[in-house]
Amino acid sequence: MDSEVKEEIPVREEFILCCGAETQVLKCGPWTDLFDDQSASRPKLLVFIITGNPGFSAFYVPFAKAIYSSINRRFPVWVVSHGGHVLTPKDKKILATIDDPNGQESKDTYGLRGQVEHKIAFLRAHVPKEIKLVIVGHSIGCYISLQILKLAPELPIIHSFLLFPTIERMSESPNGRIATPLLCWLRYALYLPAYLLLKPCPGMIKSWLIRMVLQRMNLQTEFSLLNVCEPFCLVNAAYLGAQEMMQVVKRDNEIIKEHLSKLTFYYGTIDRWCPTEYYEDIKKDFPDGDIRLCEKKIGHAFILSSSQDMADVVADWLNDYLSKTEIRTEGNKD
Repeated sequence: MDSEVKEEIPVREEFILCCGAETQVLKCGPWTDLFDDQSASRPKLLVFIITGNPGFSAFYVPFAKAIYSSINRRFPVWVVSHGGHVLTPKDKKILATIDDPNGQESKDTYGLRGQVEHKIAFLRAHVPKEIKLVIVGHSIGCYISLQILKLAPELPIIHSFLLFPTIERMSESPNGRIATPLLCWLRYALYLPAYLLLKPCPGMIKSWLIRMVLQRMNLQTEFSLLNVCEPFCLVNAAYLGAQEMMQVVKRDNEIIKEHLSKLTFYYGTIDRWCPTEYYEDIKKDFPDGDIRLCEKKIGHAFILSSSQDMADVVADWLNDYLSKTEIRTEGNKD
């Protein structure tokens, strides 16, 4: 898919307050409010991407747009940031405030459980029950996806595609052995320098630095990435990472067993967060599960270099899955 076609894809950016946390919502496709749209062309399905950590949703836009194109623009593809991983720009307005009346008030909004409750609250508030959900989880987003199945069984999730799933033994993985002391013990020593260096730094300089880094990485984004240089967001990402190291230990086989027919796992061959040993173990425990090993050497952080390749894989799965269900094509509103 060439760049000109990608640029024509409408993506709407919204900022909301969800569970008390500022949140960025990126909506790929012309559908902006699934409750207000009662027309015949209202989609029957939403593809919902749950990010890894950091939850900077702007990095996922090329991936979301590539999926949207590959499924022939039939269904919306949405990406939601993690709570507290964004700050609303001064020239933007917060459009809505969401508190889940069915959920318990979170005492740890930016922690791992808080992020699970954050996604559940968003889905309950923004997705009508008659619209089916396909979840695409990445990294810790896979753990969150499984927890959603456990804690909110009423949500109309028909399938979850779990990419490079960090759902067990995170601190024991090659990267986890390095990250655990940094995130659990040394992160406090980094907080003060981060605030002293980044907080007073003018926005123009931050934008220039980010632009230079993106050019070196051959990345493009149509939405601001200033949150990458915001101490508040970085501190919340580090805090979430510390909780991941401490809490994501034992794979929840009970959830997987209960929902096995709704799950597709995708492990990498060069992934230092969930090595092939983890793939072999889960494959042994669930021989009938749809558990796959990447044949393309796509890295864990695929959004930085392989968005199109990964989107092609997901779209092939999705198109194949939808061809076997009652959900067929929907009207194109573009």
